[in-house]
Amino acid sequence: MNHWSDRVADIESFKVMDLLKRAKELDAQGHDVVHMCAGEPDFATPAPVAEAGIAAIRDGHTQYTPAAGIPPLREAIAGFYQQRYGLNIPAERVIVTAGASGALLMVFATLTNPGQTFMMADPGYPCNPRFLRLLEARGQLVPVGTDDNYQLTPELIEQNWNSNTAGVLLASPANPTGSVVHREQLELISQTVKSRAGHLIVDELYHGLTYGFDAPTVLSVDQDAFVLNSFSKYFGMTGWRLGWTIVPDAAVADIERLAQNLFISPPTIAQHAALAAFRPETIDILEQRREAFRERRDLLVDGLRKLGFEIPLMPEGAFYVYADASRFTDNTFDFCWELLEQDKVAVTPGIDFGEYRANRYIRFSYTTSLTQIEKALERLRKRLS
Repeated sequence: MNHWSDRVADIESFKVMDLLKRAKELDAQGHDVVHMCAGEPDFATPAPVAEAGIAAIRDGHTQYTPAAGIPPLREAIAGFYQQRYGLNIPAERVIVTAGASGALLMVFATLTNPGQTFMMADPGYPCNPRFLRLLEARGQLVPVGTDDNYQLTPELIEQNWNSNTAGVLLASPANPTGSVVHREQLELISQTVKSRAGHLIVDELYHGLTYGFDAPTVLSVDQDAFVLNSFSKYFGMTGWRLGWTIVPDAAVADIERLAQNLFISPPTIAQHAALAAFRPETIDILEQRREAFRERRDLLVDGLRKLGFEIPLMPEGAFYVYADASRFTDNTFDFCWELLEQDKVAVTPGIDFGEYRANRYIRFSYTTSLTQIEKALERLRKRLS
């Protein structure tokens, strides 16, 4: 008999990974699967970044680095905030991490005690409350919908704050909805959280992937906020497992001490590769890809709406469409598995992202080509007709 911990038993599988595993099994069997479930760009890592990684190996950059990252990369990230947002962020406040997941784990560990909660939107990224469970804290899920732009608002924060609430986690742009918190709302939310003596964390992983505008960073209105970001999404470096967090001065030493103990250092080769992510030639490639994602979004949203899916709000960022499929099913979990097994289209059920009306929704990821999106829409048309 196994005597595993209660916390492990409480953590559910990440259903998108279950679907992805089965989709890859079908691929291996020779089936033509349209992959629209994983949040991973289909573009390869930009050539300048890949070449910098190869050069790092050849140059012998394969040993541990400082726990907070190599100084040139911390400085490059700070320079990126100056260039893109016009903000002077000291490099000392930038902590390079083993993916954004490593960043979130350390920030949550710094800001929560056992029994406390962190407020977050439902629907939202499913792993966030599971990090808190590992820390004997928990996620405080607040239902949001189209009236709230799928985001927490100052009013919702006020209404749901309680004595155990340690702070608020926002995601802008958000997974799975693609919604963005704009500057005025960020400022109001920051004021609301501060009035409660709480902490504010903003997941900005999909910055650079907004369409027609650049999303504001919370640091433009609140230098005390904790920012999470990653080289995975905009920079196309998912498998390199590299992220960063920008923290207030007072938290730098604590976060660095956690990094030393939990991770020793971020991946060395990935750090040296990421130095090339900010070169002008790399940014040019990434901006071309951003335009490609916009074209894919427009095609997918239009096609799904014509099929009868409800999408009241055009996703402003990321690369997801969170579509209401209640016209076709009251159980999108089963619907998505049938779609994969019978029609070879891999998408993710809403139950992966929370509880609120989850059985109505499906997340479509437009991280595949226009041709593949058209193929998926045709297969959906045949299933629904």
